[in-house]
Amino acid sequence: MSARDLAKLRAIPTRTRSFDNGQTIVPAGTEPTESCLVLRGMAGRLHILPGRTTQRVVSALHVPGDFMDLHGFVLSEVQESIVAFGLTEVEFVEHSHLEELTRNHPHLTRLLWMTTAIDGAIHRQWLVAANALRSSAHLAHLICEIYTRLAAVGVAKNHRMTLPLLQRELACILGYSPIHINRAVRDLRDRKLVRWSGTEIEVLDWPGLVRLARFDPGYLDLERKRR
Repeated sequence: MSARDLAKLRAIPTRTRSFDNGQTIVPAGTEPTESCLVLRGMAGRLHILPGRTTQRVVSALHVPGDFMDLHGFVLSEVQESIVAFGLTEVEFVEHSHLEELTRNHPHLTRLLWMTTAIDGAIHRQWLVAANALRSSAHLAHLICEIYTRLAAVGVAKNHRMTLPLLQRELACILGYSPIHINRAVRDLRDRKLVRWSGTEIEVLDWPGLVRLARFDPGYLDLERKRR
């Protein structure tokens, strides 16, 4: 970005809030007037499916630097909630400022568009992984992706990361029961691919984890982010 672009972004007024684990950042069914960016922590898009048994589905995870609900800038209503996983700090920007930015700053508009495009690419890759991988490999793919995204913004390094998700939350993400998640975690440990204690994960064999997950980070478009 040029110095002019950076100055424009820094001049946009924002407000910052902290959320505890499980707190709703953006409720479903609202007409948004702001979009929000993760500063610290992690958040997810949560869908509630009604029925005889209420089902919770997490369709996206967001790490520091992610605009979580930029789609709400062009949609009339948000259909899912955004919730905090662990202590999460979020920055809000009013849509009126984004509207002015998209009118007068075409390069910044393309960057916002790129953000939503990468978000869509991640979602498509989740669908591919859900259809192509069994439970242990599916979980391995999620670990590879989240570590890569966290490392790209300097939050994880040396193949160690904090993942503030319980097994029931991993079940909501991957579409398995908590029992299946427990077995998948145990399998990754038994293969000596990871050391997993509470919310702390250390990848012991990165090449082996990547092979099991059939992970290719190209969909994250990190080379473009570095340019």
